[in-house]
Amino acid sequence: MLTPEQRLDHLHTSLRARLDTPARTWLTTALTEAAQGAEPTPPPGAPPAWETRFASAGRCCTRREPPHEPDPEAAEAARVLMLCTARADAPTVTRLAAHGTAAERRAVLLALPYLELGPAATPLVEDALRTNDTWLVAAAVGPYAARHLGAHAWRHAVLKCLFTGVPLSAVAELARRAGGDAELARMLGDYARERTAAGRALPDDLHRALALTEPTPAHRPTGPHPTEPEAPTEP
Repeated sequence: MLTPEQRLDHLHTSLRARLDTPARTWLTTALTEAAQGAEPTPPPGAPPAWETRFASAGRCCTRREPPHEPDPEAAEAARVLMLCTARADAPTVTRLAAHGTAAERRAVLLALPYLELGPAATPLVEDALRTNDTWLVAAAVGPYAARHLGAHAWRHAVLKCLFTGVPLSAVAELARRAGGDAELARMLGDYARERTAAGRALPDDLHRALALTEPTPAHRPTGPHPTEPEAPTEP
């Protein structure tokens, strides 16, 4: 099993292979600036240079193959790498998410498992779960949520996935956290009855989640638990 550092190294290698020459040069500069931005005492009142590049990644990460168009998945990977290289703290990720586009918010969510923030960034996850943007919801229910969301918020995150059609395969540590969870079983049962009463089909994922909540002889905790972060999606 790869360590988080090895996963990020692999992501970096895959990203560089996908970009054209100007974009690779841009990435090198961006990560150099991010490393410098991680040093203490940045100039007062001015954001680090890498944060400007964080915003411009969407147009600067261009494909290696002609016609060298912007590559959204590559931009996402670049943003994750910048955040990790800069060792972004909670105020930084909060600021970037608050002022960023949906794509920038998603990159922040994907980087959270690699940043040593503790539960400080859970408001970003909860904010994403209040949207109906399936792209953001899927990113929000990753390893950071599995590690830090409380039981109540995590259960509602599972329901949010069912409501919005996000596959439960996106939910990190689903089996561990759902296992033997009677309250989640009750909530899922209520949801199933509501859909049935409305004449709507039950999603397959609902049956899967209900099966996971069945009591087992072994005790399975439902609360937050340290988990190893999953690798960001390779560009």
